[in-house]
Amino acid sequence: MNKHYLQSQLKSTGTAYLLFFFLFATHYAYLGKWGLQFLFWFTFGGLGIWWLIDLFTMSSKVNAHNAVIFRQIEEIEKRERNDDQARQLAMLAAVKGN
Repeated sequence: MNKHYLQSQLKSTGTAYLLFFFLFATHYAYLGKWGLQFLFWFTFGGLGIWWLIDLFTMSSKVNAHNAVIFRQIEEIEKRERNDDQARQLAMLAAVKGN
């Protein structure tokens, strides 16, 4: 995957709360969890219980979503560093060979 694409997929806790309060509680859709979103709607937020729990756990849900993306970005950057280092070593070997 592209690092820039992954960075565009990072989510904001503030946006999640805005969607939760002002746009029909679409916070799960924002996080890409459409199955949970429809279940949340069909149960009317777990008759309010699920809604109340989400009120206090929203930031951890967003952080968990972002943690996966950060790990993927970190792997890409590590691979890029290793490739760059290998390229530099190959250039040094080529220069010394002449």
